[in-house]
Amino acid sequence: MVYDVLVIGGGPGGYRAAERAGHYGLSVTLFEKRALGGVCLNEGCMPTKTLLYSAKLYDYCKGGAHKYGVDATGAKIDHAAVIARKDKIVKNLVAGVGMQMKGAKVNVVSAAAVIKGKTANGFAVEANGQTYEGKNLIIASGSSAAVPPIPGLRESIPAGVGLTNREILDLKEAPKKLLVMGGGVIGLEMASYFNSIGTEVTVVEMLPRIGGMTDPDLTKLLQAEYEKRGVKFMLSTKVTAVNGTKVDVELPDGKKQTLDTDKILISVGRRANSADLGCDKLGLFVERGAIVTDDEMKTNIPGVYAVGDVNGKSMLAHTAYREAEVAVNVIAGKPDRMSYHAIPAVIYTNPEVASVGETAETAAKKALKFREVKLPMIFSGRYMAENEGGNGIIKLILDPDGIIIGACAIGTPSSEIIPAMAIAVQRRLTCRDMAKVVFPHPTVAEIFREAILNEVH
Repeated sequence: MVYDVLVIGGGPGGYRAAERAGHYGLSVTLFEKRALGGVCLNEGCMPTKTLLYSAKLYDYCKGGAHKYGVDATGAKIDHAAVIARKDKIVKNLVAGVGMQMKGAKVNVVSAAAVIKGKTANGFAVEANGQTYEGKNLIIASGSSAAVPPIPGLRESIPAGVGLTNREILDLKEAPKKLLVMGGGVIGLEMASYFNSIGTEVTVVEMLPRIGGMTDPDLTKLLQAEYEKRGVKFMLSTKVTAVNGTKVDVELPDGKKQTLDTDKILISVGRRANSADLGCDKLGLFVERGAIVTDDEMKTNIPGVYAVGDVNGKSMLAHTAYREAEVAVNVIAGKPDRMSYHAIPAVIYTNPEVASVGETAETAAKKALKFREVKLPMIFSGRYMAENEGGNGIIKLILDPDGIIIGACAIGTPSSEIIPAMAIAVQRRLTCRDMAKVVFPHPTVAEIFREAILNEVH
C-alpha cells in the first residue's frame, strides 16, 4: 500500500499532522519510537505543569494562605505523590492521543523510523524491518536535551547525578541540593518547583541574565522574587568540569569555585533530532542539525516537510501544532503559510511570565521605530484580589502608527491573558482597534485594555 502521508515522530507536530491529514480523508502512517505525545506530553510541557501546580498550591499553604484569611498550618508536600499524579495524567493524555489517532484512522507504528530514499511512488521509510511507502513525508522527530562537552558532565548522567528534563521528572525523592545549569525556561521552571518543595537550588547561567530573550525588566523582577525565596543565581558564570557531585565553575571575574550538589539539571538548550533519520538519502538541506524549511513547511525536496523542533525555528509545542496544520493544508491543496512574528512564550513559574512579538530590546536591534507602554498589574482589580502583594507589570510595544507589535507580562495568570495580545500582534491591530473590544469584568486581561485606553484617550 502507498500511503498519502508518512509522518515520522508522534509529538505535537507529528500527531497533529497525522490527525489533520486523517480528517481530510488522506491515508496516514505515523511512526513513534517511544510514546505518543513526544517530549511535550511525556517529558516536558504537561509533566512540568503538573508539578508546578502542586508547588503553587503548596506555596500558598506554607506562606501565603494567611494573606487571604486562610489558615493552612501544617501543610506538607509529598513529592512521590506529586510524581505519581504526574504519571497518571501523562498516561491519560497519551491514551487520549491514541484515541485521536484511531478516530482519524491513522496507522500508528510503534518503532523507530529511518528514511530509505525516494521511490517511484514517493518516499520509502523503514520501521521494524518493514518498508512503508508514501506520496508525502512529514518529519516531526523533535529535539533532545543538549549536553555540552564539559569534562565529566556526560558521564554524570549514567551515574545518576546529571539529569536532563527526562530524568528529573522521574525522581521519586527530592534532592537536598540541586544545581541547575541554564537559566532558560526549563531551568527556571524546575528551579521554581524544587525551591518550593524545600530543595536548595542554585542556578548557573553563562549569560548576564536569566530568561533568554524575555524582556529584561520582567526577568529582573522574576529573579528578585526567587532570590527572596532562597534560590541562588550565579550569572555570567560557566561550568568548567563535573566530578561526581562536585561542580567546578568559573566566575565573572575569572576566579574558580567548586560547588557541592546532589543533582545537576542540564538545561542549556535543545538540539534537533535530525541525525540517524536518513536525511542524506534524500539530500535534505540541514543547517546546524535543523532541517531547513520555508513558510509552507516545505524542505528542498518536493513532497517532504519538516515541522516542530526538528526545523529549529521555534521549539515550542504550540508552534509545532500550527506548522503541522500548515504542512497538511499545503499537502491537501489548501493554501496556507506559517508566520512566526506572533508566537507566545511563557515561563510557568510563580509568578508567570508571558510575552508575544517584539520587546523593546528586539525592536531596537531591528532598528524599528517604537514606543513602550508600561502599566502595573495592580490597575486590575481581579489581579489585586488574587495576588496579595503582587508587583506584576505589563508592557506594550507600539509602532509609530499605534500598531501593537509586542506585549509581555509578569504576574499570574500571564499565560492565560497573553493570547489576547497574540491576536492583536498577529492581526497587526492598533490600539484604537483593540479599544473597541469588550473585555469581561473583572479579569486580569483587562490590564491590557487599561494600557490601550491610556494610549487612545
